[in-house]
Amino acid sequence: MADKKKKRRRADPASDDEDSLPFKNILKPDASILRSIQNLTDSLRSSAASSSGSLTLADLSISSCREVRELPISSVQSEIESLMLGVLHSILDGRGFAFDVPSRAAANQLYVPELDRIVLRDKSSLRPYANVSTVRKATVTARILQLIHELTIKDIHVTKRDLFYTDVKLFQDQSQSDTVLDDVSCMIGCTRSSLNVVAAEKGVVVGRLIFSDDGDVIDCTKMGMGGKAIPPNINRVGDMQSDALFILLVEKDAAYMRLAEDRFYNRFPCIIVTAKGQPDVATRLFLRKMKMELKLPVLALVDSDPYGLKILSVYGCGSKNMSYDSANLTTPDIKWLGIRPSDLDKYKIPEQCRLPMTDQDIKTGKDMLEEDFVKKNPKWVEELTLMVKSKQKAEIQALSNFGFQYLSEVYLPLKLQEEDWI
Repeated sequence: MADKKKKRRRADPASDDEDSLPFKNILKPDASILRSIQNLTDSLRSSAASSSGSLTLADLSISSCREVRELPISSVQSEIESLMLGVLHSILDGRGFAFDVPSRAAANQLYVPELDRIVLRDKSSLRPYANVSTVRKATVTARILQLIHELTIKDIHVTKRDLFYTDVKLFQDQSQSDTVLDDVSCMIGCTRSSLNVVAAEKGVVVGRLIFSDDGDVIDCTKMGMGGKAIPPNINRVGDMQSDALFILLVEKDAAYMRLAEDRFYNRFPCIIVTAKGQPDVATRLFLRKMKMELKLPVLALVDSDPYGLKILSVYGCGSKNMSYDSANLTTPDIKWLGIRPSDLDKYKIPEQCRLPMTDQDIKTGKDMLEEDFVKKNPKWVEELTLMVKSKQKAEIQALSNFGFQYLSEVYLPLKLQEEDWI
């Protein structure tokens, strides 16, 4: 009778039972996988040691482009005063009140293959006050310059949101004050951080990294699964130390949390960083600083869709919106680890976990195939072509179909074992 009352065990589709995890049986011991990563890290450090440094526009004799640099607040203050003095002379000479503003339009962008990043051409246009179409923007520009000058005098930092709320009626929308802020950065010739205006904290980091934040020592292995918020002012970050073998750049917050909770960085010594979607300036600066100071390879984990690849390209080649500062914001030679279109069949991602691409997705994918930074990498072209042809996309979370820990227990270890990055 007792046997008849026994309940049948129901299969759990999200079970992490070893026998039910595809490809787990071909994983080698962790020590073997770590040797593959060590070879990549050693190769990077060897090439960095033999290199005389990163190429610049000057090295390539390209003079028709505009780049900004980090300036002390005293220099920013002087530049603003000189700029406004020039405007005053223009008014007194009868030429009127106008700003000479660098053009950041798409047509004024240039991809330089030797640098593998987007730069801004040296083209500008007048923004006169005595013109109906530009009068408000000229006024906003003057107001932003006034506010930045005030910040340099007081030597304090504010967020872009703070800046917007100083004159809501004039700015109308924060996107408008943000846009002019970038214009002002170009006009002065300094990085946006030199203006003492920062974005709100967005990115987080966890793993094998110790650094100082304004004098405080931060150990990122002791930050819990939430990690440490990346400081909005990168100038206060220093003394980076790490025994990691690589940096894992993750697009999504959900994947980041899974890896942080599973302490993936202890099994495979690494630093995990995410901007929770579209990369912000602070995360891009922080990632570059880690890459350059620690001499570690960067492996990227993004969704298998055109926007995942777009996010990856912003970290690697820069954004068109901030091409004037690409020298400081880009991280060279990021490897695309996954999830790639070819992985959908290779790892047998079920059809119900794949999403059909929309017409807009397909258009974005085709447009990206025409980008020079994509054409430069034949394997990127191959993956993107497959994506557009199959009309299928997938998020990192599709791997959870095999178990909630499949990402950290099987997928990433196998990727590392096979050195499957491009």
